[in-house]
Amino acid sequence: MRRWLTALFVLLLAGCTTLPPRIAPPASSAIGDTGDTPLGRVAAASLAEAPGGNSGFMLLPSGEMAFDARLALAEAATRSIDAQYYHIQDDTAGAAFLGALRDAAVRGVRVRLLVDDYHAGDLYPMLRGLAAFPNAEVRLFNPLPERYGTPIRRLLLSLHDFTRVNRRMHNKLFVADNQFAIYGGRNIADEYFTRHGEANFIDLDVLSAGTVVRELSASFDRYWNSEQVWALEQRLHALERASKPAERRADFDVQLKRIAGPPPAVPPLDYLGQSTVRVQIAQGRVRLLAGSARVHDDPPDKVLQPVDPNKASPAMRAKLDVIAAAREEVVIVNPYFLPGPVGLRMMGEAQKRGTRVLIVTNSLGSTDEPLVYRAYSRYRADMLRLGVQVYEFGPDLVRRSNTFGVFGKSTPRLHAKVVGVDRRWMVVGSVNLDLRSAVLNTELGVTIDCAALTRQALGLLRADAFASMYRLQLGEDGQTVEWHLRDDSGKTQVRHDEPHASLWQGISLWLQSLFVSEKDL
Repeated sequence: MRRWLTALFVLLLAGCTTLPPRIAPPASSAIGDTGDTPLGRVAAASLAEAPGGNSGFMLLPSGEMAFDARLALAEAATRSIDAQYYHIQDDTAGAAFLGALRDAAVRGVRVRLLVDDYHAGDLYPMLRGLAAFPNAEVRLFNPLPERYGTPIRRLLLSLHDFTRVNRRMHNKLFVADNQFAIYGGRNIADEYFTRHGEANFIDLDVLSAGTVVRELSASFDRYWNSEQVWALEQRLHALERASKPAERRADFDVQLKRIAGPPPAVPPLDYLGQSTVRVQIAQGRVRLLAGSARVHDDPPDKVLQPVDPNKASPAMRAKLDVIAAAREEVVIVNPYFLPGPVGLRMMGEAQKRGTRVLIVTNSLGSTDEPLVYRAYSRYRADMLRLGVQVYEFGPDLVRRSNTFGVFGKSTPRLHAKVVGVDRRWMVVGSVNLDLRSAVLNTELGVTIDCAALTRQALGLLRADAFASMYRLQLGEDGQTVEWHLRDDSGKTQVRHDEPHASLWQGISLWLQSLFVSEKDL
């Protein structure tokens, strides 16, 4: 409460800043003729060994290997790198990532970096340094009026423009030489790549080659050239713009050394027995599974469109359509799951068709958004009454099983956003099943038609045998929720109280819920 009051006091003292008129940066597009690049030859060889579709896919379930895959592609690129992220943190992962982009630009690779502005306040010193290197360009999506500081401070100083700044670009995409792309749930920060001491995310990316990469590059171009994107240079102070590029490059190197850490150990094999992308690139081909895919991205101007909670935007609509088409089984893995009346109706219809519906989400102890969890908890009993199977990750259970990584003393948290349908189709991307993804943030999703890939992804859950999760069931009264778990001896225990809950946290979340609607979570 003291922090909030202090922030409000600062707001009253500082007043409200406004954005100047936008100056449109020059348009550019993905480089098309990259088939003769080293990555182009690797992609062609990889696709030749995976016949049966116009694209190839590889799961990246391990955080360490997913991060190394991005660095390996950045190091192998010779023509272009296009990167689009909601959040790049000024930590060791962010430093290594931006350093790899810098190195590529120095080699002559065209680098285009698009970052949502909400979390970029503390990153501006590094972004302006990166943009000072030849061949590198940085742009910001939907900027806040206040340039620097923490997200909450910048948001408080933008309350007069809250409707706009509350709507963010949530997309996550990395494309190298227009030949390979990585997309999924991961931002660029230590906790997404098992590098954080306190908490780390369980997440999933997909590496792709083939036709789907060109579609993803087209999505990037739509955002890069949209009216919601500003050149970084326009957001800098006059003195910063006047500083010499050499000085900004030198400052980038200083900032990089300040926050960089030692490179983390990368295991030789992931949970699926796959070697690293780096090793596979060096061998001349990446082991891909053949299939086809459709890219579904929201329009960039979604952040300016009227909010209609009854009308989902393209990325969400596509995800819901895949779920609605299920005839045998739907497995939904989502960290922030707020089905609402529409979702409950869809689950009820699926149950009537005889379709098995299984939900995997966070428990209160594993979520990084307890207010979202509180809203989700209102739907649990209704889902169970419909016959939906509901599982929640338990942090202690995850650490004990080691199925999803070795977390040490850190808290494991689910962040993957994956849907598997009829053991054939899979939807991967940034889309959460909540109103924020549906009507506020822009999102990117990819629907993949590849039974082998879908079975592989769902096999991670089967391999764990739900040992990392609580299975929720209704009590004998048909109203209260029970949490079932297996202990070290394999016996089932039943908890009637909410795991990891406390009285004070419950009161705090109730108070917060009075001021935040479900669509804003």
